[in-house]
Amino acid sequence: QLARIQTDSVVEMLRELYPNLRFEIAVAMSTTGDKILDTALSKIGEKSLFTKELENALERNEVDLVVHSLKDLPTSLPPGFTIGAVCKRENPLDAVVFHPKNCGKTLSILPEKSVIGTSSLRRAAQLKKKFPQLEFRDIRGNLNTRLKKLDEKEDFSAIILAAAGLKRMGWENRIGQLLSPEDCLYAVGQGALAVEVRAKDQEILNMVSVLHDADTVLRCIAERAFMKRLEGGCSVPVAVNTMLKDGQLYLTGAVYSLDGSDSLKETMQTSVQYPQQNEDGPNDDVQHVGITAKNVPGQAQEAAENLGVELASLLLSKGAKDILSVARQLNDAS
Repeated sequence: QLARIQTDSVVEMLRELYPNLRFEIAVAMSTTGDKILDTALSKIGEKSLFTKELENALERNEVDLVVHSLKDLPTSLPPGFTIGAVCKRENPLDAVVFHPKNCGKTLSILPEKSVIGTSSLRRAAQLKKKFPQLEFRDIRGNLNTRLKKLDEKEDFSAIILAAAGLKRMGWENRIGQLLSPEDCLYAVGQGALAVEVRAKDQEILNMVSVLHDADTVLRCIAERAFMKRLEGGCSVPVAVNTMLKDGQLYLTGAVYSLDGSDSLKETMQTSVQYPQQNEDGPNDDVQHVGITAKNVPGQAQEAAENLGVELASLLLSKGAKDILSVARQLNDAS
């Protein structure tokens, strides 16, 4: 349902921009990630869990564009594909949805040993450290399924979900607590929608590129570059927070051990104030961590990518690789 709502919202924007074009939504497809519901996401070990089947349809020209949550897209896309648009980001923060009996509470005042559901190692690692009195357990399924599990059973006192998904579903009233970046840094690309297209399809690329939101593009390029340099994925806890203010892009990035006891966190900034140049010619199709954004100054994109790489390199120089490889091994072993 959420995937459909996200796709509809992008198509709606395109219909307004191109009233003469006809947009058809292909029959909803289910992906590997949708089908394997009895295993933690971090254990499946498949990089393109929610994207592969959709990319196959793109490759066979059955569809011309695919709408994803950007956080589901790997930092390296298969050859021949690119992210042709990154739409304006919804609130990227994580939200706590409480069991009806805990309505009005916050995580800090839940009874000891209360069980919190999350499918994300990133959320669990940060919150275990912050709330050691709580227990964190895996919960899978789409938003509807997870909310049903929360409401109809007594297994969980609360679950953690992305605020953006709840808002798009019209379930904002279920948000009991928004987790600030001090409580919980968010996932790379969280809250942003990406439109994936064939890299060589100039017509489609030009058409969707008007959906790019420059601020979101620069923030997400920095975040994705950080993740890529760390070789992170959903099997390790990597988290970020970005902000663009007065032409300065700020990136906070962190890595965690599975229990949150070991962590590294740093913040860096760079200027992204560059004029838009007419970059006709071969530079047209330059991708930055899988994103092609012709209408965002190339130098600004480069600066954002470098920021992500430099911050990751700084964390690696301080021992991030050890934290992540132990996290990976423990996750695989368990």
